[in-house]
Amino acid sequence: MRLHICAVGRLKTGPERTMVDDYLTRFDKTGRQLSLGPARVTEVEDRKGGGMSAEAALLSRAVPDGALTCIMDERGRRMPSPDFAQQLATWRDQGRQDVAFLIGGADGLDSSLRESADFALSFGDMVWPHMLVRVMLAEQLYRAASILAGTPYHRA
Repeated sequence: MRLHICAVGRLKTGPERTMVDDYLTRFDKTGRQLSLGPARVTEVEDRKGGGMSAEAALLSRAVPDGALTCIMDERGRRMPSPDFAQQLATWRDQGRQDVAFLIGGADGLDSSLRESADFALSFGDMVWPHMLVRVMLAEQLYRAASILAGTPYHRA
């Protein structure tokens, strides 16, 4: 099952980019044996200043046809890491070929994306900078693959 992180904005060279790249490399290595991955990042940018609706259109175009869409939203479902790992396994076992995680820009996601999403995931009640959400999601994908593979990375 291929994973797509579709995000508004471009990560520049720096610690966030390094961390995302590192966790996704780890995910790809661990997930391969579990039929998870590869995981790829697609960045979109509204250069015309059209706001959240323009960002929503760009994000929608970045999602592969037939992909399950999971938005990252503070109103989404909160779940511990083992449950997230099980959710990925469930989607895989249901025959999903693609899952796209959508991360909005500084103003969040347009309501049209929230309404059409298959799943909404939250990293808690706090609002996180969209650039950090990428890092957190990449780490949680790696953690999920580690949990499913039975490696000692997750020590809960």
